[in-house]
Amino acid sequence: MAADKVIAKGRKIAARLLEAAEADIGFADGRFAVAGTDRGVTLRDVARAAFQPAQLPPGLEPGLYETGTFVPKQDTWPNGCHVSEVEIDPDTGAVALAGYTIVDDVGTVINPLTLKGQLHGGVAQGAGQALMEQVVYDPESGQLLTASFMDYAMPRADTLPDPRIESRPVPTTLNPLGAKGAGEAGTVGALPAVMNAVLDALAPLGVRQLDMPATSDRVWRAIQDARATT
Repeated sequence: MAADKVIAKGRKIAARLLEAAEADIGFADGRFAVAGTDRGVTLRDVARAAFQPAQLPPGLEPGLYETGTFVPKQDTWPNGCHVSEVEIDPDTGAVALAGYTIVDDVGTVINPLTLKGQLHGGVAQGAGQALMEQVVYDPESGQLLTASFMDYAMPRADTLPDPRIESRPVPTTLNPLGAKGAGEAGTVGALPAVMNAVLDALAPLGVRQLDMPATSDRVWRAIQDARATT
């Protein structure tokens, strides 16, 4: 919207520079030109003239900068599918993420690299909460026992596999860019995907319920309890 305002103002200035009617001025590929002719000026020439009051049409303020504000009619929502594959050692309860695949629709993808970065970080946060992150207090004193990263478990490079990320964008009609949200897509998908994979792996052993985080101790105890009741 701001760019459209800049072009509209630039068209007025270009018309003055080219001694033509504003209605005859078109803009393409960084150049203002008179329709049907080879006469034109570059955006750079127009920007330079914009700061020279003597070259401006009467009543036009100097400068070539604008602002724009867009308010959508309603929120947009991304869609996606996350598939998590885990391996569990039944003797220790240790859970390992063996594979992770994401297919997301965040609308128009403006920067694929940063989008993948957002999804990587979100998956790490979700998998971390599902498998290891836990705030622990001493039951007698109430003292926080996981007050630093020396005690609070967080996912690291050796915790996560290299996620496979695919994009199937369906641009939204609710904004000019066609973009939807992406910042929380990894986290929202990772939590149920990882925990469902853990429970699916434990189902043959008789485990039907498990609270997060699925630490090795908690998984091992769930396995032992299931065996004791069968």
